[in-house]
Amino acid sequence: MSNGLNEDNSFFLMHYKPNHYLSAGAHIRILCTARSAASTALSPAVQLLESWGLSTSYGGTVDQVHHQFGGDKIQRLKDFQDAMDDPEVDAIWIARGGYGTIQLMDGLDLSGQPKLILGYSDVTLLHALWQRHGWTSIHCFMPLELSQKPKACVQAMKQALLGDASSERVRINIENDQQLSPQQISASVVGGNLSILYSLLGSTDFPKTEGRILFIEEIDEYLYHIERMLYSLKRAGHLTGLRALLVGGMTDLRDHEIPFGKDVISIIKDVTNEYQFPVVFNFPAGHIADHRPIFLGQTMHINIQNQQIIFSQ
Repeated sequence: MSNGLNEDNSFFLMHYKPNHYLSAGAHIRILCTARSAASTALSPAVQLLESWGLSTSYGGTVDQVHHQFGGDKIQRLKDFQDAMDDPEVDAIWIARGGYGTIQLMDGLDLSGQPKLILGYSDVTLLHALWQRHGWTSIHCFMPLELSQKPKACVQAMKQALLGDASSERVRINIENDQQLSPQQISASVVGGNLSILYSLLGSTDFPKTEGRILFIEEIDEYLYHIERMLYSLKRAGHLTGLRALLVGGMTDLRDHEIPFGKDVISIIKDVTNEYQFPVVFNFPAGHIADHRPIFLGQTMHINIQNQQIIFSQ
């Protein structure tokens, strides 16, 4: 099948304008590319989207169960392709993560009009594919997680999807408790889950990082493996030329009975200490409760001040 890669991105630019993705009445389809999800558990997310004036539908993989997956590989590939090919669908929100999206990657036909992809974790695979094409996607929480999200997080999701196009869709403020030097950075942001990025090393889908802001997050990994993955990215040249490194949630990390000897902050600082780009910790995205959405494949403005750091898109 054709991968639809267009080096000059003319198709994308013809059909999409930055920050004008969805409007009232836009259609979001919820489906599974990895683990299974029941419609009863997804209905609160559907009700929320419809309360915002959006229309919704479920893909055929919702309520399907094949071992741990939302249908077998053929079903999941067809369901995703159907959503991509449906002119009525504006965005695809992946129901949940887990493992399985990689099984679909080489079978996708992306020669048609791109859709806005929503999700994170295992969806990092799709984010990387979209970034390779020069398309934008939103790194955000999944429909199944809605009940766990604070009001501010949900409101940020609404702003990212439907906010006034004349204003910023994303604005995040955190304390500059790392004493980073005041500076301003503007560059496209790429990345996602560190383990998934690591799995893409050597493939054509690993996102271009030079001159860009790299975002990483992780959950349930051993500390030594965090270091191994970062060294692997470094040795492959993917840390060279970064404008900034954003470190999101590093959640439920593990150690052995004999300690590794460093925490995750020390690991990241040690691997990156030779570079000049700022490393920003505690960025509010990833496997955390207050997971704020960000646009991957789009410019992010970072304003590092003495007391705070402001991120906007």
